[in-house]
Amino acid sequence: MEPTYEFIREMAGGEGALDGVTVLDMSRVLAGPYAAEILADLGATVIKIENPADPDVSRGFPPYLSDGDEEFSGYYGQYNRGKLGLTIDLSHDEGRQVLKDLVRHADILIENFRPGTMEKLGVGYEVLRGINPQLIFTSISGYGQTGSRSRRPAFDSTAQAAGGLWSMNGYQGMPPARVGVTIGDLSAALFAVIGTIAALRHVEKGGTGQAVDVAQVDSVLALTETAVVDYTVDGKVAEPSGNDHAWVRPYGLFGCADGQVFFAGYTDKLWKASCELFGSPEAITDPEIDTMRKRFDVEVYERKVKPLIDSWFGHRTQRELEELAGDVVPLTALRTVGEAVDDPGTAERDMVVEADYGGLGNLRMFGQPIKLSETPAVTNRVANRLGEHTDAVLAEVAGYDAKTIEDLKESGVV
Repeated sequence: MEPTYEFIREMAGGEGALDGVTVLDMSRVLAGPYAAEILADLGATVIKIENPADPDVSRGFPPYLSDGDEEFSGYYGQYNRGKLGLTIDLSHDEGRQVLKDLVRHADILIENFRPGTMEKLGVGYEVLRGINPQLIFTSISGYGQTGSRSRRPAFDSTAQAAGGLWSMNGYQGMPPARVGVTIGDLSAALFAVIGTIAALRHVEKGGTGQAVDVAQVDSVLALTETAVVDYTVDGKVAEPSGNDHAWVRPYGLFGCADGQVFFAGYTDKLWKASCELFGSPEAITDPEIDTMRKRFDVEVYERKVKPLIDSWFGHRTQRELEELAGDVVPLTALRTVGEAVDDPGTAERDMVVEADYGGLGNLRMFGQPIKLSETPAVTNRVANRLGEHTDAVLAEVAGYDAKTIEDLKESGVV
């Protein structure tokens, strides 16, 4: 039978750009779930598949919505919104058959186990492509599916360490500092979405499905900006540079009367505009700092450029600086996450959305930065409880009758 997905249409509240695309999300914690969630936001039918005895560990991560003895993870809710919940125990032959029956009607499968795990379970890519040659099998792992390091376990910090990013972050003369968010997971999720949609386009043009292999380490290395070519061209190894750019100046954090602001006036055009705004027109033609290349020089910058900027900012508040220059040059107050969430501009872009969890309360979480004019993302949806939609998914997607579903439940397969 052809899937109808009446239940997901009701959850989504409309059709998105990926309407009609079915995703089996077998991933856990962050990289895979976030990739699948982006696809769900954009209209795909995403089915979250978990082991009933060993569900996604992020269900236990704080913070928690609570109502008496009932709790629900806000972390899990933010990365699994809009998904259907199904449980399958793949240690059973019957469980593996359930997955195969779902794969017949799926377009995409996303997993982030250690390489080789899906093969050990008997549901690796080669097996599943034999069932559905158009299946896109997206794998996210620490080191990728190939290479001598592929079987190594990995977390986000593994990628930050092995990809070189950790060594670049922090301040000179101090130990390197980890980037404060799980950038290895998050970047891998974004690259996985790009690769998956590219593979989907290939299928839509009449091609076959394929394996999409994204590694956290690779993703981090691809975020190191000029560090790779600095090394390969000049032999220069990137070092921590604090809040400053490696070579662009002025471009960094500057103190003001009530905090700090980010300011970037490094191009000749921006430098000229800044000097005019802050009443220092003579600095435009000063022969020591009248070109971008001269202002990049560390000695010149520290002696002439930075003191001038400090004199512009030191007696002004963040608000005064933004009102004076924020519409002309890149100048932005350094805000806390709370201030960013509460900023009216954040609401204007629908970047904080709210999902109603009934007695547990409402979960406010980040929205979807991809803005589509004709098929906007739907983000204000709840995440699934464990196995919440098992009956509906097996009936409408796999085509099972009520007796078959009940037998699978009684045997502990689903």
